[in-house]
Amino acid sequence: MNKPQGNKTGKSGLLPFPVIVAATNGDIGAINKVLKHYEGYIIVLSTRRFYDEYGNAHLFLDEELRRELETRLIAKILTFNAA
Repeated sequence: MNKPQGNKTGKSGLLPFPVIVAATNGDIGAINKVLKHYEGYIIVLSTRRFYDEYGNAHLFLDEELRRELETRLIAKILTFNAA
């Protein structure tokens, strides 16, 4: 019985090598695919917990941190040597 793959590519959930190569060459569509692939992980890393005056915990997405992580990922993509 096959499991549904959802947004992941291939059986392993890894990005296809041609997408990686295209992203490292500056292809905007490929860069967006890489960002989409890591979107969930970036959101998890960007989620912060804070406590209100009553001691109740609240989670929120730190948008500034999310943008910073995405920017760093794009910078690394563009400097990555896929060859």
